[in-house]
Amino acid sequence: MITFKTTLGEIKIELDFDNAPVTAKNFQQYAEDGFYNGTIFHRVIKGFMAQGGGFASGMDEKDSRESIKNEANNGLANARGTLAMARTQEPHSASAQFFINLADNDFLNFKSEDVQGWGYCVFAKVVEGMDIVDKMTLVDTGRNGFHDDVPKEEIIIEETIVA
Repeated sequence: MITFKTTLGEIKIELDFDNAPVTAKNFQQYAEDGFYNGTIFHRVIKGFMAQGGGFASGMDEKDSRESIKNEANNGLANARGTLAMARTQEPHSASAQFFINLADNDFLNFKSEDVQGWGYCVFAKVVEGMDIVDKMTLVDTGRNGFHDDVPKEEIIIEETIVA
């Protein structure tokens, strides 16, 4: 169990080591190392997702470890309340950034092992605090440099607790 203490409240997350062992272990290691402390949810799109894990306050990008293998072909769906790894166009480029699905985002699910079909790996779910995640969507967002949908008032992960 991982708890994010945010400026809006607590979010408790349960990792799925059975279906996404590499991804869950990677996320837990970042959490244990305190990597997420002081990071912000830097992209929030109402009815879609809230993304975090890569930027400190002020949109200061953090250095992350090596990319991991995409385990999106694990049978898990990008359903409301699940966490998935963020990545670039390259299917196996996820490292520290993640997002929480605010809706059932089936179009993000694995379809095939090619660039268009890989999808986004679900590795955890919110077990408590989905109301806090929903609160994120009430914050005004805008553009910040090259980034869209950035909350104008920062939503900060103040502390990460691994139990």
